[in-house]
Amino acid sequence: MNPAQWTEVDQYFVSKLVPEDPMIAAALEASHAAGLPAINVAPNQGKLLQLFARMLGAKRILEVGTLGGYSTLWLAKALPADGRVITLELDPKHAAVARDNFLKAGLNAQIELREGPAAESLNQLITEKCPAFDFVFIDADKASIPVYFEAALRLSHPGTVIVVDNVVRNGAVLDESTTDVNVQGVRRFMDTVAADNRVTATALQTVGSKGYDGFALLLVNS
Repeated sequence: MNPAQWTEVDQYFVSKLVPEDPMIAAALEASHAAGLPAINVAPNQGKLLQLFARMLGAKRILEVGTLGGYSTLWLAKALPADGRVITLELDPKHAAVARDNFLKAGLNAQIELREGPAAESLNQLITEKCPAFDFVFIDADKASIPVYFEAALRLSHPGTVIVVDNVVRNGAVLDESTTDVNVQGVRRFMDTVAADNRVTATALQTVGSKGYDGFALLLVNS
């Protein structure tokens, strides 16, 4: 295992395939300047999310976990003019930084940030009979992934794609006796998905500038 080489390879791919978007780069710099944790997706991961959304022709995107809005902007850039992202964030400081980033990027009209516990915000969307989303990205506290997944299904339609990030956790997902609530949440989620015929799913391990982790990819069945 050579994390330094993983980072170098990521940098190579980014230099070749992910041209810098000044507005998205500025959002990342603003997040760092504000002292937000450096747990945002890598640029090539952001581009991957954007490609998923574009391949789907997504018009409505739901994101659980905004942080400073870096991944949100990648997703918003995939939308047509009449598209919309709803993103959910618990931390008021993170939400304030994200809103400023959306405004500076000129995409605030296409992005709605709902502040507060994600489970409550998801229940509110369900209560409002919010139109179904085409693409869902779940990147919040891992202990609650099963809750977010169930709500996401209720806010989806056949053909919706759901991506759940950070499911490998440096290999800790294998530990059946773990006391780590985040790993426990991932394992409960995996058990749930394995027994759920409403979705077809897979999961992939990844290495790169963000270390050793991975994501789950789910398609809501017809």
